[in-house]
Amino acid sequence: MNQLRAQANGRPVLGIPEATVARLPVYLRALTGLGETGMRTVSSEQLAAAAGVNSAKLRKDLSYLGSYGTRGVGYDVEYLRYQIAREIGVNQDWAVVIIGIGNLGQALSNYGGFRSRGFRIVALIDGDRSRVGEMHGDLPIHHIEKLDELVAEHACSIGVIATPGDAAQEVADRLVAAGVTSILNFAPAVLAVPDGVDVRKVDLSIELQILAYHEQRKRAPGEEVQA
Repeated sequence: MNQLRAQANGRPVLGIPEATVARLPVYLRALTGLGETGMRTVSSEQLAAAAGVNSAKLRKDLSYLGSYGTRGVGYDVEYLRYQIAREIGVNQDWAVVIIGIGNLGQALSNYGGFRSRGFRIVALIDGDRSRVGEMHGDLPIHHIEKLDELVAEHACSIGVIATPGDAAQEVADRLVAAGVTSILNFAPAVLAVPDGVDVRKVDLSIELQILAYHEQRKRAPGEEVQA
């Protein structure tokens, strides 16, 4: 089993804190960007700045993976990028199924960045029979009744839920029954899943509300937003 295979509820994975696991993809993205500029070595301070963290935290995070830096020289960009990609499993080919092909589901299915990061969208599924056969890119929409068959055919272990909130739990139950063990949930719902199944929730409205809180704190006392 991969050393950093996702873990739910904030518990550490084989001694690696969940917060560190969450930052590793950020470091990978920063390293990829630095490599594309032609940079071959990078200091912890440079990498930390590119990733938006402090250098002490970055060095602590990387220490969980082993020692890949050289004192006075820094890190080999490509080698460290490879090591992080290997640890989090994105140098593999992960088959992903998306359930709920509304505006969000379509946007996710059309996003080209998944493939370059090790994720391959293999099936689009919706509960609306009138959508069956509709093409998005190279993929047709299937009815949810075919979920088990498609998960088995493509050996999917990751499912993305982009349905309305009231349908999300039923979809999660179907995914689990089909053998999916990792779920990315965009629906406005808290999912109950058995042990061994990991859920990451993305709630865009909550993120906007957090930004609104910070915006409000920047304003002078008594200042109001104009309608």
